[in-house]
Order: sequence, then C-alpha cells, then structure tokens
Amino acid sequence: MGSMAPTNDHPGEQAAGDPVRLLEIRDTPLSVDEIFRAVGDDAAGGTALFVGTVRNHDGGQDVDALGYSCHPSAQEEMRRVAEKVVADFPVRALAAVHRVGDLQVGDIAVVVAVSCPHRAEAFAACRKLIDDLKHEVPIWKHQHFSDGTEEWVGAC
Repeated sequence: MGSMAPTNDHPGEQAAGDPVRLLEIRDTPLSVDEIFRAVGDDAAGGTALFVGTVRNHDGGQDVDALGYSCHPSAQEEMRRVAEKVVADFPVRALAAVHRVGDLQVGDIAVVVAVSCPHRAEAFAACRKLIDDLKHEVPIWKHQHFSDGTEEWVGAC
C-alpha cells in the first residue's frame, strides 16, 4: 500500500502559481458559489469552505441586527493572513471575503475557502484562515440587542 504523504513529484503536490485568488471586503451580499468557484483547482482533492452568518443571539442576549466596519488597513491584513496560510499549508487556491455594513440575522458575514491536494490539509488551512482573520484583521462588529443595548466586538 502506497504512502499518503505528498511526494512533490506531481504538479498537484507542488506550489500553485499564486494561490490567493480572491480577497475582498465588500458592502454587498456575499456569494458562497463565487468563493467556491474561486478556489477551484484540478490538482485539489479537498476543498474546505466556511460560511459565517449573523446569529440571533450572543452572550445570552437576543441580537436584532449588527453592523461591521473595518480599518483602512483591513485589506492589507487579510493579505498578510492569507499569505501566512499559503506558506504553512500546501494550498492550491484560497479565497476570503468579509462583509461590512448593516446586516440582519441570517445574513452571510464572511466566507473563506481553501483547496489543497488532500482533505486534511484543506480543513486545517481553512480553520487557520478563518481563525486568524477573526483575530488579526481589524474588522469590528457592532451588535444591537433586543433590549436596546449594544456592544462593539473587535478583532484587534
């Protein structure tokens, strides 16, 4: 039985040209299909996709709506986070799009996707991408609760 470890003797196991295919911050609704298509790669055996949506509660309180805003450097920070993921994993293609502006419960706030030669790598790279994006990119969430209170939650 053959080894599952990459051998690097096939183009599918070697680095892609520029695997960062799509990185944007938008004030318009996001498309899961667009992000999925952006990471399509014939050498990828696994594609992991994460969709973050606005939920109806946080910290024990009902959420009515929220708004996202970002620092002017957010796009550059997204690029830095994406390039780190590409350096740490055998990424064939990567995409991340975050929404800003006013959103309602159920709206898509962020979509990230990564394709890699194997599924385990794709899952790990996608997890690293969304976790680092949430912790390092200066995008802030302004939550409006049902009781009239509000809260700012920031990445940095």
